[in-house]
Amino acid sequence: MADLRTTLPRTRQEVELAFDELVRDNRFTISVFFPLNGAVLLIASAMAWMPEPIAFNAFLILFGTLVMRSPLIVGVLPLVTRRAAVAVGALTAYAYVIEYTGITTGWPYGWFFYGVDLGPTVAGVPIGLPVFFIPLVMNAYLLCLLLLGDRARNTAVRLITVIVMVLAMDVVLDPGAVSLGFWEYYRLGEGTLLFYGVPLSNYAGWVISATIAVVLLDWGFDREALLTRLAETEFMLDDLVSFVILWGGINAWFGNWAPVVVAGLFGVGLLRTERFDSSLLRIPRRLPWQS
Repeated sequence: MADLRTTLPRTRQEVELAFDELVRDNRFTISVFFPLNGAVLLIASAMAWMPEPIAFNAFLILFGTLVMRSPLIVGVLPLVTRRAAVAVGALTAYAYVIEYTGITTGWPYGWFFYGVDLGPTVAGVPIGLPVFFIPLVMNAYLLCLLLLGDRARNTAVRLITVIVMVLAMDVVLDPGAVSLGFWEYYRLGEGTLLFYGVPLSNYAGWVISATIAVVLLDWGFDREALLTRLAETEFMLDDLVSFVILWGGINAWFGNWAPVVVAGLFGVGLLRTERFDSSLLRIPRRLPWQS
């Protein structure tokens, strides 16, 4: 027991280094194995091929999401100052409020309801909502910082580019989620324009939410510190790799080809910023379930 205590991290810095090592040693499992398996399980559930209680199992969905988010969370963790915590806290509160407003009033995304159990809820809003939403914005923010280079110093250019990129992520996410039955839009007026089952009002709502989210994160985090951490941490955007594999794969299965193309463009962006390590797609000598 004494030996065990001496090996456990005791300071915040030691904990962060331990998490870094854990993610770095399991990159294939986290960013390739999990999204591939997630896509297969979700598609099989939607096609009614998966028996209960595995089909759309809320615990598995939340657990898988947290694992795929872990490279981003671990990457950002050392940069969470009091100011950053306030920004994330405010964004979390906003996410709950706007989602509750959405399901009870139809504004700003349009009327929708959840068709799949996404875990415990409060007033009909999944508790895990921030884990689904905030990393999308942070991934878009980090990728834009890398793609824009020195142009990211211009606040207007930086914010507008990130907002457009967050919107592009929802062009991939929402059609896939609707195809799976995660949520469904209703009370659609006659002549409502749909994009793979998603009303355009949803994207107008995402412009509002993306703007608020990006402004809060831009205020909360030190941009230079983020760039330094990105340079030192090769796995920090692996969550975006998972996003491309998971939602690109789901959209391809359902024939949502425009979202597939957009997912591919995110893959190109990761390659261009040298954030997509092709070695991750090679089967490792030791598979995740092998000790």
